[in-house]
Amino acid sequence: MNFSSQLIEEAVNAFASLPGVGRKSALRHVLFLIKQPIDKTEKISSSLLNLKLNLKTCIQCFNVSDTTVCAICTNPRRDKTLVMVVESIRDVMAIENTSLFNGVYHVLGGVISPMEGIGPSDINANALIQRVNEGEIKEIIMAISPTIEGETTIFYLSRQLKELSVKITILARGISFGSDLEYTDETTLGRSIQQRVDYNVQNF
Repeated sequence: MNFSSQLIEEAVNAFASLPGVGRKSALRHVLFLIKQPIDKTEKISSSLLNLKLNLKTCIQCFNVSDTTVCAICTNPRRDKTLVMVVESIRDVMAIENTSLFNGVYHVLGGVISPMEGIGPSDINANALIQRVNEGEIKEIIMAISPTIEGETTIFYLSRQLKELSVKITILARGISFGSDLEYTDETTLGRSIQQRVDYNVQNF
């Protein structure tokens, strides 16, 4: 793709570096912005810069947040005794869209994958165990995508939590094995949350 302007080429390259954005789509975005008022372009660029500079990670659940502790963790209407363990912030968003969960979250930031050299110390596993040790949590829901890596992570965490006085459940298998939680439709995901089953009974 040849450009008559170095500025356009640089902008296209920047957009094309985003996941899922090809060079043709990047060019459409750039040409659209060229035609917009300067204040609209400034608003987009300033919001992205503000996001990068000021977005925080919640010190309790590791979700993204505007403050040190996220709005979900500080919400007095949330059940702090019920914790949904997920792989990523995208899973939090998917579950929140169902409007069927009123507890709080724990974002692992990944799953255990020996093939990729990712162990328990590379995810927020120890922080989860520490939260449970504090005594407030009564139930842990393992809402991790049903993949080999996900099942390995659930097994590891359950073994670590086995001696603690906490109930461990997993989502009902309305979600097919090998699928990603974030791409599951809201109805299936919501039903899986409501019909969750005891993990210990099935596996130990």
